[in-house]
Amino acid sequence: MAELLKFDGVELYYDHVYALKGVSLEVREGETVALIGANGAGKSSILRAITGLKKPRKGEIHFRGARIDGASPDAIVRMGISMVPEGRRAFSYMTVKDNLLMGAFTRTAKGEIAESLDRVLTRFPRLKERYSQQASTMSGGEQQMLVIGRALMARPKLLLLDEPSLGIAPQLVQDIARSIIAINRDEKVSVLLVEQNSRMALRISQRAYALTTGMVALSGNSIELLQDDRVKRLYLGGEV
Repeated sequence: MAELLKFDGVELYYDHVYALKGVSLEVREGETVALIGANGAGKSSILRAITGLKKPRKGEIHFRGARIDGASPDAIVRMGISMVPEGRRAFSYMTVKDNLLMGAFTRTAKGEIAESLDRVLTRFPRLKERYSQQASTMSGGEQQMLVIGRALMARPKLLLLDEPSLGIAPQLVQDIARSIIAINRDEKVSVLLVEQNSRMALRISQRAYALTTGMVALSGNSIELLQDDRVKRLYLGGEV
């Protein structure tokens, strides 16, 4: 598989405190890659650097062969990267329809936007049922589906997901997991998944990076990492 995203020796600081210390990773076309680790390990900082919300002090970030560290967030979206932030961040007083259309702000072809909207509503039937409702009237799981759908409206090549299972009712976590698998498989969208639910993340990804205090501690094939004693002890709470 061809390389899609390359994160090369990136150092990132908040004031004088480092969040990432020489982190390198890659995402290839067509794969789902998981980032696992405790709070403060640097997972979300990687996403902030990719999306241009935080500029690295050192290192380089390349997407589809072009260097993107230093590019503006809206330019990065136009290049083909969409992010679903932690905490859902739906526009509470807008309808499901208007939330979804906000995701297509970089696009102008009405026919293609309508086609994307139909694909999202087919992917998430609950959104079709609640199409005219305000987002604030929906459950946490439904709002998560909404913001994932909104991100897909930009037609990304790479989808960044920041803690998609956080605060979601257990019965809906599996729905979210299945949606991520289907988006990767059917929409041909590569996925970089940040997730504290390490077991779920490893089960739905092909490769993974385990972070500790701003550095990559372990990386490799997700299935193999699920069986690694160090991963079981540090990230999975014991036996799988």
